[in-house]
Amino acid sequence: MSEVKFGVVMPWAAVRLEEAERAEELGFDSIWTSEHIFFYGPILDAFTSLAAIAARTRRILLGTAVTLLPLRPAAVVAKEATSVDIISGGRLILGVGVGGEFPKEFEACGVPVRERGARANEAIRILRLLWREDDVRYEGRFWRLPGVTLQPKPVQPGGPPIWVAGRSEAAMRRAGRLGDGYMPYLFSPERFRDGWEKVRRYAQEAGRDPDQITPALYQFISLGDSYEEAKARAVQDLSVRYNQPFEGIVDRYVVMGRPEECVRRLEQYVEAGVRHFLLVPIFPQGRFLEHLEVYARDVIPRLR
Repeated sequence: MSEVKFGVVMPWAAVRLEEAERAEELGFDSIWTSEHIFFYGPILDAFTSLAAIAARTRRILLGTAVTLLPLRPAAVVAKEATSVDIISGGRLILGVGVGGEFPKEFEACGVPVRERGARANEAIRILRLLWREDDVRYEGRFWRLPGVTLQPKPVQPGGPPIWVAGRSEAAMRRAGRLGDGYMPYLFSPERFRDGWEKVRRYAQEAGRDPDQITPALYQFISLGDSYEEAKARAVQDLSVRYNQPFEGIVDRYVVMGRPEECVRRLEQYVEAGVRHFLLVPIFPQGRFLEHLEVYARDVIPRLR
């Protein structure tokens, strides 16, 4: 069994660089920033945040969780991702998704929601062309490259790994056929196992080695002195974050409770195939670092 790795998703509304430094000191494997152009609450730009974090860290991997690929021209994403990869010395993972849960941001960006999947598929192909080749000529449904060369190229040969997020069958197919990683969210262990099996099958059908795809999970986690306290906080946070009721589903999708309860639940995800967790802490205001330290001390060492 390959090593289980742990990343942390920074708070959406504010990226404090001293917190990123501390996450690296605590031994986390990766730091992630989420993104929307417009959403139900405040959220920063992912690439800008990661560039700042790159300057204050040395070892830790940096990832977007996720870049909403359909909302930008593919060539722009290629340039932004390359810039962060260079600034960080080759530490970027590009997490991509199609979004759609906030249609107004698609309208504001001039992108039809119904085109988001097809745009994402085309964009992934363009990213790889621009990262690997010069004088790129491409005629697609959404974009045209008239013989252009991206300079400089990313530090990582061929470009940063692309991890595909999403909960749908289309996301599983995209990850298997085009991705270097599979990164769903709000999944039970049983649903992750089923999704990961489908990703591997899609990869094999496309003539790809499924063992080269990283099985990851964007996982909300709520620490508390009791399961009930942790659950109440998770319900309140996620109901506001996503503007819909979460009371009936947090038990299934959120890791909650005292450290030992969190370990037991995470073990079920490891058994289902997860090898890189993106922990999304749900915490009382001002206690983000305190919770990170508990995870680093009392949870992660029992799962590596």
